[in-house]
Amino acid sequence: MSQKKQTYHVDLVSGDVLGQKLEENPSFTIHATDEELVELKQCLEEHHTNDLESYARSHVPYLLYHHDRANDKYDAAMKKLYAIIYQLGDENAREHIEEIGILKDNKFEGDQEVKNFK
Repeated sequence: MSQKKQTYHVDLVSGDVLGQKLEENPSFTIHATDEELVELKQCLEEHHTNDLESYARSHVPYLLYHHDRANDKYDAAMKKLYAIIYQLGDENAREHIEEIGILKDNKFEGDQEVKNFK
């Protein structure tokens, strides 16, 4: 049984997923089922947790960024979040994500990896 997709707006600054777009905040428009929305919200929560961990770690001056697991977890959560938004997003969301290039590196190979996040 196929669920009907609803339109939502994802604000990465606040971590909110809203039913209507707020003009003062830039957001991504996505179309998601209830299950996809739950997955996205879990990913946003994971991203928030990793953000707090990397913030706390940033106050330890002798740990270098490129040798730090908290930052690696943050980066991975950010890529996963953008991959989900890319998969569920409208054309504007996809174009923006392609422009910033966050999903283009040696660890991400395009649509197949986006599908692997499901």
